[in-house]
Amino acid sequence: MGSIDNSWKELNIAIIGGGIGGLATATSLRKAGHKVTIYERANFAGEVGASISCAANGTRWLETWGVNIPLGKPVVLKKLIAHDWKTGAVQNVYDLADYEDRWGYVYNMFHRVDMHAMLMDSAVGESHEGIPAVLKVNHKCTSIDHKAGVSTSHCLHCIISTEDVKRLGLLNLSVNEAIEYWGGQGIEKIVYSPCREGQVNSFYCFFPTEIARNPGEGWTHDISVEELLEPFGTLDPKLYALFENSTDIKPWRLFVHQPYPIWHSGLTCILGDAAHPMLPDQSQGACQALEDAAALGIIFSPKYSFANSPEDISKGLQIYEQIRKPRASKVQAASARAREDITERIGFSSNTTNPLYKVKDEKRKLTIEEMNEYDLSADIETKVVGM
Repeated sequence: MGSIDNSWKELNIAIIGGGIGGLATATSLRKAGHKVTIYERANFAGEVGASISCAANGTRWLETWGVNIPLGKPVVLKKLIAHDWKTGAVQNVYDLADYEDRWGYVYNMFHRVDMHAMLMDSAVGESHEGIPAVLKVNHKCTSIDHKAGVSTSHCLHCIISTEDVKRLGLLNLSVNEAIEYWGGQGIEKIVYSPCREGQVNSFYCFFPTEIARNPGEGWTHDISVEELLEPFGTLDPKLYALFENSTDIKPWRLFVHQPYPIWHSGLTCILGDAAHPMLPDQSQGACQALEDAAALGIIFSPKYSFANSPEDISKGLQIYEQIRKPRASKVQAASARAREDITERIGFSSNTTNPLYKVKDEKRKLTIEEMNEYDLSADIETKVVGM
């Protein structure tokens, strides 16, 4: 059984992938006392991305790890606002004014580039607790021996894989400090998120793949303003005018994934998008990756004896999967439901008297209480005691 054990030892851990999940895991395991090497196939030149939500269940771990959150230039959210697709009239509001008082942590909104820089500092920077992680860029993992803990030519104890407006005066949204939505009662939806201390306005524009004119996709692929506007002829005129002057438009295809059957094998495990790829409609992708990272840091901390031998490491990874898979899979399924019903979205799912509310199964919906009251450390303790 995992327990307090003076024979705990420092592990040499490889993390395959230096994205948000990889850097968060490096931060968590560094703080737990381990040596971490991050292998990233790219070189991070010209990093791009959009906004990333970090609700209380993610922010709590950033604070626990001592991450320099101001380095991420967050916007602290105060509301969720839903608008009518055609007129822009407000249809639904979830107030977050008492959010920090209720849950102990704020709801941060980051730009991906800024969050990445913030976690890079906490993972490899010299000023944080623990041995700084080593980052190796332009290193692509080609093979893994799950039982021996060997990745390409490197011998390791454990392997973790994560791979897989305002200036125009048209519509001043950042003053609301809110995530704002247009539509959401079907496939078509537009989501606005302020980030980089309100200096960047990020929009997600959802529409059916079959009406996309350009088959290309990805952060290095651009489409024209005309291609962006084509599916949105009936959109709120103010928002439409804003899009006519938009820049940096990247197409990205979305897929519904079913939960994967296993998350670990031998001395290897997966986390983040590699373990539970989900649609963005619950704004929980990054938070779930942070919870993955936190779970690994706790399980392999000196409190437990899962770092003593290869057999113990494998048991620790089994506990990790048992802890994280049910919760992440529930969020994954709820994200798919929220794709076409905005009232399934955490926050709006509490506004049961709103005329637009149409959640079909109250037992399956996600609530803000379920997400923010969850005690990961206690859950791990219960599982370990029950081994």
